Amino acid sequence: MSYQLSSKILLGGCLLLVSSLASAGITLGSTRVVLSAPAKEASVLVKNQASQDVMIQSWIEAESAAGKQDVPFAITPALSRLGSNKQQNLRILYYGQGLPTDKESMFRLNVQEIPQKAKSENTLQIALRQRIKFFYRPAGLPGTAAEAPAALKWRLTGQGLEVTNTSAFHVSFGQVKFISAGKPYSVDADMIAPGSTLQLSIKNFPGNTSGTSRKVEFDSINDYGGIDKHTSEFTN
Repeated sequence: MSYQLSSKILLGGCLLLVSSLASAGITLGSTRVVLSAPAKEASVLVKNQASQDVMIQSWIEAESAAGKQDVPFAITPALSRLGSNKQQNLRILYYGQGLPTDKESMFRLNVQEIPQKAKSENTLQIALRQRIKFFYRPAGLPGTAAEAPAALKWRLTGQGLEVTNTSAFHVSFGQVKFISAGKPYSVDADMIAPGSTLQLSIKNFPGNTSGTSRKVEFDSINDYGGIDKHTSEFTN
């Protein structure tokens, strides 16, 4: 096969993929959903911005780390047809039992677009799935979710950076930086659960620099998907 012919085949495949991705028009109205008791349900808006109707399948699953944790929620509609440039609310209903009452619980909401049957046999179809965090927040928890990030306890250990969450809420991180002697180092962090401790790696950090100023600057993601900035001094 000539180079010219191979290039045409590769270009054709790329254009086909781009065309398929461009037709995927499902968007969610938020990046996370919070169900706060005593409410028994929450909702999220789904929009179809594509030029054709699509089928939407939705479900909630436990975090992978939670193993076989029960999921006491139902979604309605779990399967529906959404017209072009239309929108609808997905309702998430809580059965009313089975989750801790002294801390927040987290699950994953999945919304998957099921493509219609292609008109041509030579068409690449991709089923796109959006997966966002879903929190169940019991009533009467001490403090608030907005206060939880500032209450985190940070400590430098031989394994890296240690963070402890003594609150009853999850804290989702954006950018995290460890500052030592005025020099910033990137830190890998995603989220910390209530009452837990994590060991985080510090990229390119040469080691413990005792006697120098040290602090952590980090972004947390709030209930509305916005970014809140924080600075925390060390406890050691």
